[in-house]
Amino acid sequence: MSAPLTPPPPPHERSPRDVWQPPSDGQAAATTPHADKPGPAAGQPRHGWWYGQDGPGMKVEIREAAVTAVAVALGGVLLGVLWWWLAPRVPYVGDVVGDSWVVYLKDSEGEQSVGVDGTFALLALGFGAVSALAVFLARRRGGVPSVVALAAGGLLGSVLAWRLGVWLGPASDVIAQARSVGKGVTFDAPLKLGAKGALLAWPFAALVLHLGLTGLFGPRDPEQSPSAEPYVSQPGA
Repeated sequence: MSAPLTPPPPPHERSPRDVWQPPSDGQAAATTPHADKPGPAAGQPRHGWWYGQDGPGMKVEIREAAVTAVAVALGGVLLGVLWWWLAPRVPYVGDVVGDSWVVYLKDSEGEQSVGVDGTFALLALGFGAVSALAVFLARRRGGVPSVVALAAGGLLGSVLAWRLGVWLGPASDVIAQARSVGKGVTFDAPLKLGAKGALLAWPFAALVLHLGLTGLFGPRDPEQSPSAEPYVSQPGA
């Protein structure tokens, strides 16, 4: 008698958790790093620290800073006119000694010379405050180029105001003035800035006030929340 044929045992069936399928071409491309981030196409603007991605870019900031420096420096024209108009006059008197003319102060104990320097310094402080406020309102986001432009423009404006005030004031040839007005007649001395440190009053005041305004009312960086940990399912969960 022949033994009954027993069917072969069925193949071992794996659970769905044990099944591993090779990724398709599309899935493999999706998991490839930076596969979904194509490079910039030809003709599109590039991004970076020079061109800017979230902000205007360094190139635009430098151009705006140059315009700011020129605008602030032009304020020195008004400062020079105000200094020439408001500064106290230093009285001089001419006399003839022998065959030569001599010029001396009419009031040797007067403080008009100190008042000339003080007037320039006070006006420069005011111009520094106004320029800092104007730059902050125009460029609220701030930045190093704006600060450098504000300081450079303030210094250039001070130098321009100093030279303009001297040019608008009385002539620097005091002997010629003494001869023109006559012996013993009082005339105004040339307008001059004795304390050259007053030229720094404008940029100093502008930087201090701009720093304070930026710290109090400048834009704040958004607070970044901690990144959430990716949830990984454990086998058998």
